[in-house]
Amino acid sequence: MGGWAIAVHGGAGVDPNLPLERQEEAKQLLTRCLNLGISALRSNVPAIDVVELVVRELETDPLFNSGRGSALTEKGTVEMEASIMDGPKRRCGAVSGLTTVKNPISLARLVMDKSPHSYIAFSGAEEFARQQGVEVVDNEYFVTPDNVGMLKLAKEANTILFDYRIPNSGYETCGSGVESPLQMNGLPISVYAPETVGCVVVDREGRCAAATSTGGLMNKMTGRIGDSPLIGAGTYACELCGVSCTGEGEAIIRGTLAREVAAVMEYKNLKLHDAVDFVIKHRLDEGKAGLIAVSNTGEVACGFNCNGMFRACATEDGFMEVAIWE
Repeated sequence: MGGWAIAVHGGAGVDPNLPLERQEEAKQLLTRCLNLGISALRSNVPAIDVVELVVRELETDPLFNSGRGSALTEKGTVEMEASIMDGPKRRCGAVSGLTTVKNPISLARLVMDKSPHSYIAFSGAEEFARQQGVEVVDNEYFVTPDNVGMLKLAKEANTILFDYRIPNSGYETCGSGVESPLQMNGLPISVYAPETVGCVVVDREGRCAAATSTGGLMNKMTGRIGDSPLIGAGTYACELCGVSCTGEGEAIIRGTLAREVAAVMEYKNLKLHDAVDFVIKHRLDEGKAGLIAVSNTGEVACGFNCNGMFRACATEDGFMEVAIWE
């Protein structure tokens, strides 16, 4: 085995005019979460526990689109989703439509560990959360002033808004003010930027794990489910690797993006970096997305086909990177 490795992401598709202070805040949060994971790995905490630990931290901070700070539906409410997968036996758990669960990733873990199912959604997931005694809060806890403002802008533009983090002042200089060729299921959208958080880990025993959590799209239809809770699309882990995706959910779903990384490693005998490059180039059609991945030999890789992805990664041999742009 090649030692432990970890990668964290805070979303792909970063607006090129995102203010420098916002970029610095994102880097600081990514660094804090990365160091949290590194500390756990140095203490021989299993990979599956590390990914849950790191994503919980990301969900608790309102900077990115998961947990507190989640994007709002067209009705101004929050509907969160998450999934987690343990590579050695391909055990998994996923949840969607959460409105009161403080840490969706931990409920996904409980679905994996404490239920006979792999995926529970909406009222059933909320009921399961109360049966398991997880912390719940009012829906208002997840709603931030920034997101209220962004929902207003999205409704005024009559669009699904990806970049819920563009500040209200100076909005005209950001993504919606430039031409964007991006379409979702053939329909144009005006802004594309960060959404979703995730973490992938391989521990010293070569065990891979992955976890992904999101609030989805700003101004999305109620009941919309993206790639993040879908095993094989937004999240996947097996004996070979662990993968977490971010970006245009509909494109990630169509390409079964996370599973494709493992598939080309297995069937084409590609190394992790080559597998990530292949999948980003050949499995997204016209969609925009990114992903982070680790292999059971201690490799770490990131890939995206948009202009940026909030990411951080480290390996046991001393490599460490925190970045946004290419």
